[in-house]
Amino acid sequence: MKKNHKYIFVVGGVMSGVGKGIATSSIGKILQARGFTVNPVKIDPYLNVDAGTMNPTEHGEAFVLESGLECDQDMGNYERFLGVDLRDEDYITSGMVYKSVIDRERNLGYKGKCVEAIPHIREEIIDRIDKAAQRNGSNVSIIEIGGTIGDYQNIMFIEAARVLKMQKPNDVLFVMMSYLPIPNKLGEMKSKPTQNAIRLLNSYGVQPDIIIARSEKPLDKKRKEKIAVSCSVRADHVISAPDIESIYDVPVNFEKDNLGEIILDLLGSKNKKKSTDLKDWKKFVSKSKKALGGKKEVHIAVVGKYFDTGDFVLSDAYISIIEALKFSSYEVGVKPVLHWLSSKEFDKGGAKLKKLSKYDGILIPGGFGETGIEGKLNVIQYAREKKIPYFGICYGMQLAVIEYARSVLKMKDANTAEINLNAKHTVIDIMPDQKEKLKNKDYGATMRLGSYPAKLKKGTIARKAYGEEKISERHRHRYEVNPEYVEQLSSGDLTFSGTSPNGKLMEIIELPSKIHPFFLAVQFHPEFQARPLAPHPLFTEFIKASAKGKK
Repeated sequence: MKKNHKYIFVVGGVMSGVGKGIATSSIGKILQARGFTVNPVKIDPYLNVDAGTMNPTEHGEAFVLESGLECDQDMGNYERFLGVDLRDEDYITSGMVYKSVIDRERNLGYKGKCVEAIPHIREEIIDRIDKAAQRNGSNVSIIEIGGTIGDYQNIMFIEAARVLKMQKPNDVLFVMMSYLPIPNKLGEMKSKPTQNAIRLLNSYGVQPDIIIARSEKPLDKKRKEKIAVSCSVRADHVISAPDIESIYDVPVNFEKDNLGEIILDLLGSKNKKKSTDLKDWKKFVSKSKKALGGKKEVHIAVVGKYFDTGDFVLSDAYISIIEALKFSSYEVGVKPVLHWLSSKEFDKGGAKLKKLSKYDGILIPGGFGETGIEGKLNVIQYAREKKIPYFGICYGMQLAVIEYARSVLKMKDANTAEINLNAKHTVIDIMPDQKEKLKNKDYGATMRLGSYPAKLKKGTIARKAYGEEKISERHRHRYEVNPEYVEQLSSGDLTFSGTSPNGKLMEIIELPSKIHPFFLAVQFHPEFQARPLAPHPLFTEFIKASAKGKK
């Protein structure tokens, strides 16, 4: 166990989706601003080993770490708030824990003992939390336990946290994130669900040190005192977390209730800096408010395939792209107005495409499969021919190559092997090492994942945006531009402005700025590296071009 290391566990009560991830990120930001090094850890109670095989409409975006680990979208929030690249050890699922214990048992790692949930699963969880602290070399670990108090799935993780508290009583604290509803007919904030949730947590042997109370409105003094008396928590340790316009206001709001001082006092620690340094963060928040309150708007059409299953899934399925567009818009000084368009409505082309003319820019994100592909190809052709700024990501690049091959180079049968293996011109083909994996149905964590280097060609939009020749970006795909067609595809105006260092893999395509204001697509996922204090250069160039050519 790491000596003098501090642990903060964040758990949720009443209902899911109350903002544990944002609270965890904000606590990390507050401590970071006080000079502490922190490592956030996300615990997901599901039995999947990672998030890579889950449907984004059900679970949300699969965020990819630098190492290539596919994980929960909260890891993206952590990285964006803290401006750090997280490690594999910072992500834990029940699947990882149970698989590790079972694999060890099958290899006689327990020397023939009867392997049980208590103590072996519990010990594996504690060991993983400790390993994350050791590998990061941090002062504080902030561990978010997914799910809600009362869920069967997360009991073992709360049990591990309880035992860790017993082992290190002065170094562990619990933060309970709960929700206080205000029923319309009553018009009064109700604290009873929170009281019941905390009693349930108490039944597990855990008493929260701090309660973060989410609600539509700020908590009044009476409500804080009521929760304090009912739940055995000091009234000043009940932190108000009302609904706000931007999640990036949360650390500043928490500091108004002295959350940082409360945490350090409970952990017996002192500021490592003379004063709290949230200056750059506050400057970003101020810049975002100025852009959102201004009259300059940029209307971006995001054309995808997950938009006809209900609006509630949008922010989860494409959350990193949404945030990347926001950061760059604030940097440029315009208000981003995002429009969600289902690619299926453009499958037949024709008059429906004309509605695209009212948007300042078009973005096609990553995806898989055949659904809505013809619609996306029609949208790309329209954007290219009508000179509307276009930004394609992953599949959005592959489809842009197909569209160019079909429309400009007259390869009418051009396609991707993902859709048609027997196409005459498979300008997009599966990577050679992937063929055997798919044959054996080896899908989990087998794509091209994580950070890979690329080199950029001089005189291109990409090179100008990055300002350097060598870059590194995160990937998540199985298919690539077919090397056999690169020369043919380059015969016209299409430029491969970014390639792998050996020149074999095509990373970025673009049309010259003299032909199109902005037509650029990438094989990687730049949204994973966009940060509030460091917007991604390609998103920023896209927003600049869209704002410049505003309708």
